Amino acid sequence: MNINPVCPSTVIDPTPWDLLENHAQRPDSLSVAAAAVGAEPQGLWTSQGDAEVKLRMGESGMAAEAPLTIHQMFTSAVERFGGFTALSWKDGEQMKTMNYEEYYQTCRTAAKSFLKLGLQRYHGVGILGFNSVEWFISDIGAILAGGFAVGIYTTNSPEACQYVAENCKANIIVVENHKQLQKILQVEDKLPHLKAIIQYKDALKEKRPNLYSWAEFMELGRDEPDAPLDAIIASQKPNQCCTLIYTSGTTGQPKGVMLSHDNLTWTALSTSRHVHLTEATQAQEAVVSYLPLSHIAAQMVDIWVCMKVGGVTHFAQPDALKGSLVNTLKEVRPTAFMGVPRVWEKMQEKMKSVGAKSSTVRRKVAAWAKDVGLQTNLTKMNHYHIAKKLVFKKVRKALGLERCNKCFTGAAPITKDTLEFFLSLNIPLYELFGMSESSGPHTISVPEAFKLTSCGKEIPGCKTKLLNPDEEGNGEICLWGRHVFMGYLNMPDKTEEALDAEGWLRSGDLGKHDHNGFLFITGRIKELIITAGGENIPPVPIEDAVKEHVPLISNAMLIGDKRKFLSMLLTIKCQVNSESGAPEDELTPEVVELCRKLGSTATRVSEICGGRDRAVHGAIQDGINRVNDKATSNAQRIQKWIVLDKDFSIVGGELGPTMKLKRPVVLKMYKEQIENFYKELATPTTPDNPLPPK
Repeated sequence: MNINPVCPSTVIDPTPWDLLENHAQRPDSLSVAAAAVGAEPQGLWTSQGDAEVKLRMGESGMAAEAPLTIHQMFTSAVERFGGFTALSWKDGEQMKTMNYEEYYQTCRTAAKSFLKLGLQRYHGVGILGFNSVEWFISDIGAILAGGFAVGIYTTNSPEACQYVAENCKANIIVVENHKQLQKILQVEDKLPHLKAIIQYKDALKEKRPNLYSWAEFMELGRDEPDAPLDAIIASQKPNQCCTLIYTSGTTGQPKGVMLSHDNLTWTALSTSRHVHLTEATQAQEAVVSYLPLSHIAAQMVDIWVCMKVGGVTHFAQPDALKGSLVNTLKEVRPTAFMGVPRVWEKMQEKMKSVGAKSSTVRRKVAAWAKDVGLQTNLTKMNHYHIAKKLVFKKVRKALGLERCNKCFTGAAPITKDTLEFFLSLNIPLYELFGMSESSGPHTISVPEAFKLTSCGKEIPGCKTKLLNPDEEGNGEICLWGRHVFMGYLNMPDKTEEALDAEGWLRSGDLGKHDHNGFLFITGRIKELIITAGGENIPPVPIEDAVKEHVPLISNAMLIGDKRKFLSMLLTIKCQVNSESGAPEDELTPEVVELCRKLGSTATRVSEICGGRDRAVHGAIQDGINRVNDKATSNAQRIQKWIVLDKDFSIVGGELGPTMKLKRPVVLKMYKEQIENFYKELATPTTPDNPLPPK
């Protein structure tokens, strides 16, 4: 691979700023004079936006690769892939594209425009909107101009937007449309650093000073000289911050994860090598951008990994997660696809619904093919060509995945049921594990190192250690490598908590290795339920078991922290409003069919919730009894449960932007129902709640 030599300004182990070790009382910024002296030794981490860190370089292999800035990686891509399509999108019904040369020049123009609007070094450019060409250009333009690229979740309230903008001292905020603009206008008087707002979609509905359309914004920098921008680019170093990822903050205020140029460029290199992506000069990779770009997973795949190999990124429609994603996949036919578990689950539900409607013969063939497929894939015997020809190709084509031999899942736990479902269709889902603080991935499953329910092995140049393992080998997963973040912006205490004394990143996740070095995630320390009796219970395995035994369940959340017994909130699979993404009362076709088999005529959630449908209620209890039969102890048995009147959703607030369950939010929202579980003073011993005597 042709990698640009390190520029003269890059020092792998320079020494201008300090580790902040045992300096919690130290101010968050240094005076210019102190900075210029450069006497303090440089550490692995910092909480200052303008500081430099020591890179976790290795002696050989991937960890020893020369560090690059974003600009160096971009110019290298332009040299090798200049004429190849970099971005493609739909404008109405028309497909539009931009090649690497145009992409680079457009980012430079945006950078000049940002400078003209007064973007200062180490200040943020907030980006609030759905994935688009303008999002990428704003992100890279901000970095080239010496600012920070800062994605803001589109679901944020005005107050949450204000917090992020204030925290990163945003000089400029780029918004998608009038709706997102309103959020910023509501709080702009509380943002002293803000100099301009740019709206990239739709015509401006009002004229205001310092508010620009995208065309007006791009015009600002079009005729500006190159020299000032080139000077800023030349001053950038791989060990300086260029991007802030705000953790979605299920507890407390979001933290600004500082990622350096090297974090992004090195992780893109290691990841692309690990998953065997091909460079555009051989065969061009294609991905679909639809997951929130304020999240590291989408940024790493859609922007940086793609740039590294000269891939093409196609932008999905804003209603992708409400149903249009499959249409986009069919049009683009990506070669690699990253789906969060909920996306794979929705596809599975959809296919089962279609299956519920298809003819008996076709269904029997499909079921047979799937059964053969699962057996074959689990044992790797190869004698099922009839099944493959009949069903698998059609299924892949129907999903738009016929060219896709790299399907990934991450960002939240996925059930074994979903993994097995896709494996049976000859679509192995490769699990990955990582976090914002590790620039995205840490371990990724690949075809030659794949185990069901494992997150695979480390990407090259990274290491894992398990802290304080128990007798079964479960310990806190700690990470080391050049993907480990610089620190949390202006939060020295939080940064110290996240890293151990040697600079290993503490993930907060529990995991274990098998004898072949495969990583298995077994729980999250913060999610562990500690019962009143002192038993530690990871909720996810029990929740997954319930979903497996009761196929009409959409979401299950286990309750029991500091309580005498476990209880559970359940939701039923239902139709989703294609406009708002809100759950509706109608059941999915798959659930309607399941109800018929149980002897129920229910077609709506409202006919089931609160125990209204005896047949369904009985079936749920049977499933829970089967889960309880396998419980490792009495404390791990579910004693009470309730079906809620609506499913969890992003708009409802129960799920985060990547569809991860926000447990603290759910606990607050359904406080009354939960308290009802624990009201009775006498221990319940009804047939529905068989409780062993204490």
